[in-house]
Amino acid sequence: MGTPQRVLLAPWALLLLLQQLAGASHVIHRSLEAEAAAPSVPASIVSPLLRTGYHFQPPRNWINAPMYYKGWYHLFYQYNPKGAVWGNIVWAHSVSRDLINWIALEPAIYPSIPSDQYGCWSGSATLLPDGTPAITYTGISRSDINYQVQNIAFPKNKSDPLLREWVKPAELNPIAVPEGDINATQFRDPTTAWYADGHWRMLVGGVRGARGLAFVYRSRDFRRWSRAKHPLHSALTGMWECPDFFPVSGSGQENGLDTSEAGAKYVLKNSLDLTRYDYYTVGSYDKRKDRYVPDDPAGDERRRRYDYGNFYASKTFYDPAKRRRVLLGWANESDSVPDDKAKGWAGIHAIPRKIWLDPSGKQLLQWPVEEVEKLRGKPVSVAGKVVRPGEHVEVTGLATYQADVEVSFEVSSLDRAEPFDPAYANDAQKLCGVKGADVKGGVGPFGLWVLASADLQEKTAVFFRVFKDGYGKPKVLMCTDPTKSSLSPDLYKPTFAGFVDTDISSGKITLRSLIDRSVVESFGAGGRTCILSRVYPSIAIGKDAHLYVFNNGEADIKVSPLTAWEMKKPLMNGA
Repeated sequence: MGTPQRVLLAPWALLLLLQQLAGASHVIHRSLEAEAAAPSVPASIVSPLLRTGYHFQPPRNWINAPMYYKGWYHLFYQYNPKGAVWGNIVWAHSVSRDLINWIALEPAIYPSIPSDQYGCWSGSATLLPDGTPAITYTGISRSDINYQVQNIAFPKNKSDPLLREWVKPAELNPIAVPEGDINATQFRDPTTAWYADGHWRMLVGGVRGARGLAFVYRSRDFRRWSRAKHPLHSALTGMWECPDFFPVSGSGQENGLDTSEAGAKYVLKNSLDLTRYDYYTVGSYDKRKDRYVPDDPAGDERRRRYDYGNFYASKTFYDPAKRRRVLLGWANESDSVPDDKAKGWAGIHAIPRKIWLDPSGKQLLQWPVEEVEKLRGKPVSVAGKVVRPGEHVEVTGLATYQADVEVSFEVSSLDRAEPFDPAYANDAQKLCGVKGADVKGGVGPFGLWVLASADLQEKTAVFFRVFKDGYGKPKVLMCTDPTKSSLSPDLYKPTFAGFVDTDISSGKITLRSLIDRSVVESFGAGGRTCILSRVYPSIAIGKDAHLYVFNNGEADIKVSPLTAWEMKKPLMNGA
């Protein structure tokens, strides 16, 4: 394959497509049948059938500045127009009416001024009181050390709902430079700004020694900024990339809040450069002191993750059209750079998720945005099926390599749950590696084998396992185990896992898995624990991919019920 090419439409064709998306009561989707008819032989890692069908997939990306403006969702992402590897970064730009069907436009921001001449890195969007959108972003002004500064851009024509052109005022940029004790190579990713007591505030990620922190910058007019004396918060975690800070409604209330609204609680999230995972805490914000304090005194050591799998550099935005906060995240490939070059693409976006504070007030709940259900096609249901110890049952009647599966499990008894070893209290992933899907247990492992071959040589397991802690209380582990996902050699196939903070005393627990060729995105117990994994089957591709319910525990598991839908392709998917 050669260099990946972005699909850009002529103005008349773009107008026609926009009209179709805006006014159609339904859209015509590409059939899966031709692609499903793949030969029943092991496929190469560069097989086009491994390219995702309904997950947004530009060739290479981090997420920048998602926003809603004049009826359109805007997705900006870092993109290399010269190849499927890092470098030559510009801000690519796609728009959508529904967060699912995307139209690629020309790049919005690219190196053009001294303060970003060597790269336009991550940033955020903020809507000003008069409705004008503003983008703040990190620019690279020196190439020898990746010297990082913060810049600002405004739309050339704010009456254009597609925001196709942006200007960078020379008299303003850069708006923040690494002064004093700031490490100029670790100073990036400004957040969406919020307004309180006459000042705008935004955060910029950084590090001081081993302490990651979020610098606070203030402005009265959104044009000239100064750094506050103290950071909003810090922790001994290493560099904080892509910080995000936003208010949430009271416990169990699903409505989202604009970033400048007062929240019952606040969420501070950071992406750790050392681990390549996204972490967050829930806490309180003192706007007079510009200080954030996690509710859990040990929160910085026991932080939660948005996703316990392959999920990084995420960003949220407030959607005023549906009064919700939406989370967008990025997942890289688990193959090699030469494979990426051969494929011509690398990296995907997770399905957008609605997020809100759970009734306990201790964590966020996440669920795929309702719009993804528009892609559901042919459904198949299974109800009342009991899967006995050591059994597995195939779900047939649909193409399962591109599917949405919702299932409710009912465990006959928790009496046989294994004792929980407290040595794994802070390492669910290690526990999953020891107690994988093929390791028989008391209550579980039970769940789904997805993207499985008929002979089960290949299978990716998404499952639960229930333990009992020292007080006899159930402790639920959720895992994605891709160790047998592919016969292809030299793949990175890590197990991913998280504990599920849920009451399973009734024996009931739910699972939803979005299966999309080379990605498995799962939501346990109504979105309390989420895991995204990348897999590359060599046999279980297209029509040769199968779906099973399995039970390797000692207690019966009842499926009550399971519904699976084939998923159509969006009208246009990214680049």
